[in-house]
Amino acid sequence: MTAQKTKSTWQKIRKFFNDIHLWIGLGSGIIVILICLSGTLYVFNTELREMASPELYHVKYEKGAKPIAVEELITKVKESTGGKVASVKIPSDPGRSYQFMVRLKDKEEGSKDKAGSKDKSEVAKDKGRDKSGKGDKKDGKGKEGPAGGKRPSAFAVNQYTGEVLGNISASKTATASFMQTMFSLHRWLLLDKIEKPLIGELENRKLGSYISGTATILFTLGVITGMVIWFPQKIRAWKQGFKIKWSGSWKRKNHDLHNSLGMYSCIFLFLMGITGPQWSFPWYREALRKTLGTHVPEGAELPKDPISKLSSAGVKPLNITDFIAAADKALPYTGDYSISMPKDSTAAVAIMKNKTGFFAPSAGDKILLDQYDASVLKIEVFKDKPFNERVSGSIKALHLGDVYGMFTKIIYFFACLIATSLPITGTIIWLNKLKKKNKSKKKSMVKQPAL
Repeated sequence: MTAQKTKSTWQKIRKFFNDIHLWIGLGSGIIVILICLSGTLYVFNTELREMASPELYHVKYEKGAKPIAVEELITKVKESTGGKVASVKIPSDPGRSYQFMVRLKDKEEGSKDKAGSKDKSEVAKDKGRDKSGKGDKKDGKGKEGPAGGKRPSAFAVNQYTGEVLGNISASKTATASFMQTMFSLHRWLLLDKIEKPLIGELENRKLGSYISGTATILFTLGVITGMVIWFPQKIRAWKQGFKIKWSGSWKRKNHDLHNSLGMYSCIFLFLMGITGPQWSFPWYREALRKTLGTHVPEGAELPKDPISKLSSAGVKPLNITDFIAAADKALPYTGDYSISMPKDSTAAVAIMKNKTGFFAPSAGDKILLDQYDASVLKIEVFKDKPFNERVSGSIKALHLGDVYGMFTKIIYFFACLIATSLPITGTIIWLNKLKKKNKSKKKSMVKQPAL
């Protein structure tokens, strides 16, 4: 009796979650397919863009060749672009070009950066939100940064010749255009391409963001309920849930593909789903930060960075080579550098250092140096941070799949591909059950004796 009662209770619970899973899937299926398909293709956005414009990212390197001093390159970039250099990215690979982030003047910003900066600006916007937990001051065309200023454009430079190779942010290739479309489909369902508002005065970009965000929340609930109904009634039968019976009928294979592939990828699908809506809903982003204990209330005073101490007259700042040497001593590993120029005579030099390689983590270590003597003012090693801060700082990486470089990108690519298939295989399962149920009803009606 007890065993039968337990079984009956589990069946009721399973049916409840199965009904939720079914209607969530049917209600959001089409949107989820579009979001997951575009997300699958966007996983390798950076790599595909580089393949389409190799002349911007790769330079000819001969063994023993030494790059030109960064200060001299900065001068060349200023002369070429007319803008102000905000930071420089120095790769550990000598065969890759340097990248200079340049704040262009209004006229140049419009002519050189408008065509290809929307996608990049949105990505930059997301990064800014990841660090602060807040949105930008202006949402819409993505032309203003978190502080309301113009977003810098990335210029590639050959560090051995001093040649400015081009504006990466305004690169016009078929691949760049396609990836920008995929980004728009993933974030706004292409509604940002429609100028006239579809609903009242609500911006189409926001409308698309709300729809995609809602579908993503439903998708996450679908993942959770799917894990519940997958759990076998008998513990010893759990292995069967990971197998696909290729010798079975097409209906059985479809059923196994939905169940097994869903379970193999459920952890990654959950991470994608739970992090995605923060770009659609401010309340979700705030709740996520509060849950992680990293929320910063609006208007709260943020901790100030230490300043350079030797700012007396006549003392000149050191050069970039000295700063890199100091950073190498504090962070003794091979990696890419991103060096932010000090804003004034008292500001520190901010350096981000990222490890490289197939399994390299996306999160970097930060170090602040005195611009006059390169002494370490502050150092933040990512792995030494509390777990909740590491998770909070990795939300974007957890969503995009580059938590551990190419290794996790490949995993996310296949997981996202599976996610694209789940609404299709799930709908087929429902249709098959519906047909079977209708056939059973017809048979029962035929067997009933005539009165």
